[in-house]
Amino acid sequence: MITPCKSLNQPGWLDLRAALWPDCSNAEHLAQMALFLASPQRFAQFVEYDQSGRALGFIELAVRGDYVNGTESSPVAFLEGIYVEPSARRRGIAAKLVATAEQWAKEHGCKELASDAAIDNSQSHAIHQSLGFNETERVVFFKKAL
Repeated sequence: MITPCKSLNQPGWLDLRAALWPDCSNAEHLAQMALFLASPQRFAQFVEYDQSGRALGFIELAVRGDYVNGTESSPVAFLEGIYVEPSARRRGIAAKLVATAEQWAKEHGCKELASDAAIDNSQSHAIHQSLGFNETERVVFFKKAL
């Protein structure tokens, strides 16, 4: 069962985020989660639970009004993160989460759902393609300290 996250205490949400982004502290996760919850027109987050209430996966989205690489419209729904517990993979959970994201995006006036992945993350590339995403371009980002 897919449930929207409406509270910082949403069962499993913090744990799933920590599994996807382990370099981020719980305090940083909670601050981001609070920001998302405070702006429900801009952000959405959903958790998939099994029959016993165990969190199996989650997805987070944002509406972006700035340019999003490879898109042709604005605003664009952007898949900020998706994660399914390893023991629950290959059961269609990611596809259900993306379908929920697509519905939310349409309800918020978006015509496209975009995402990204690190250039060397071939597993993420394959998952995106299996979920119906098309690769649009490859980009290398640069910075210079001032």
